[in-house]
Amino acid sequence: MIKVIATNKKAFHDYFIEEKYEAGIELVGSEVKSVRLGNVNLKDSFAIIKGGEIFLINAHIAPYNKGSYFNPQSKRDRRLLLHKQEINRLRGRVEKKGYTLVPTKIYFKDNLVKVELAVAKGKELHDKRQALKEKALNREIERSIKDY
Repeated sequence: MIKVIATNKKAFHDYFIEEKYEAGIELVGSEVKSVRLGNVNLKDSFAIIKGGEIFLINAHIAPYNKGSYFNPQSKRDRRLLLHKQEINRLRGRVEKKGYTLVPTKIYFKDNLVKVELAVAKGKELHDKRQALKEKALNREIERSIKDY
């Protein structure tokens, strides 16, 4: 059973998503309880590869309200758990010009917190405008079909 906690809508606006990977995330202390409550923000977050490991940078997990003074920092770097072959494949993709790793959603899968990590290429300004035009056109078509 999959229960989506948070999605990164900005990633779909700012990037062309090419491949998606499922990764575990290493959480400490009361972070899991905070994630369960939905206190997660993936906006402006990304992943980097350092020393054969992947780290999630700039993801905000709010401190648990009923936690003690041992609560970890809300924007600390968190290690993502992937197989070595997947990390090497991602390293090869990211070293190409213009590619980056962005988290698209965070969810529970059988009581484990997972992150959907996407290999993405940045959009230019004219690409973003084109996407907005297409979205508005599709919305207008849906309205006309609904009225008909």
